[in-house]
Amino acid sequence: MSRVVALCGGVGGAKLAFGLAKLLAPEDLTLIVNTGDDFEHLGLTICPDLDTVTYTLAGLENPDTGWGRAGETWGVLQELARRGGESWFRLGDKDIAHHLTRRALLDAGRTLTAATASLTTALGVLPAVVPMANESVRTIIETEDGALAFQDYFVRRRCEPRVTGFRFEGADRACLPAEASAALEAPDLAGIILCPSNPFVSLGPMLAVPGLRESIEACSAPVIAVSPIVGGQALKGPAAKMMAELGYDVSVVGVASFYEGLIDALVIDTMDKALGESVAMKRASCFVTNTIMSNADERIALARQCLRFLDLMRD
Repeated sequence: MSRVVALCGGVGGAKLAFGLAKLLAPEDLTLIVNTGDDFEHLGLTICPDLDTVTYTLAGLENPDTGWGRAGETWGVLQELARRGGESWFRLGDKDIAHHLTRRALLDAGRTLTAATASLTTALGVLPAVVPMANESVRTIIETEDGALAFQDYFVRRRCEPRVTGFRFEGADRACLPAEASAALEAPDLAGIILCPSNPFVSLGPMLAVPGLRESIEACSAPVIAVSPIVGGQALKGPAAKMMAELGYDVSVVGVASFYEGLIDALVIDTMDKALGESVAMKRASCFVTNTIMSNADERIALARQCLRFLDLMRD
């Protein structure tokens, strides 16, 4: 197996990234991560997806929530709430130390890519974890209640408002980092994997960055996506709710419709095997395997299957 690029965001993306990192040499894996969820909070730059991927690869993630750190304490947040500060976005003490370090690196003139490399190295993460852009790109959720910043919709409003569309502010002025471009253009690239992340708000912002979609479309190596929808439901997060509200079929067929023309194959769960022919009608081959990752062994097993599917497509 040569080099692999994986696009990921959220808990599902981080889980598959973990599996891939266990099977591939660090220099053979590049993880391009969504930053559309990022926002400024308490004077800090919060990068939820970058941090979820980093903590997961470092073995530090909270297994109960999928986000944040295991064994976290909440002293700062409790003191903040006591003083009437904003405590709606939960930041643990160890997590805050991570954000403070990033803030210091950015203030010293580092790019987000360089700051991320420093943070991942400090936690023993070996594969390259690259943000989708160094520039600010912010996901705006268009809803029947008006436009909402992503974290307002996702955390403060608990995904309740009905979604009507999305905007990715700043995407038109963003640039794909050189590290991401180099990985996508590597002559020994074996394939690109779109992790089982929310298509709209994890992969959507990434594909809005100029150059990324074009690089994927021009890639001669196979491109596969893993469906985040299993049995008509999202394993975590609002992907199924968003699909329904936007008129997509809430199934692997709807996922295939979203990615139509971009991917060569969609990986679906055994539960959805009967929909394989419908997926194929969306100009994508279909691979069937267990895609539910309840533990580390299942993460690695799915990653191994994805690598095998890439091999099959190259033969």
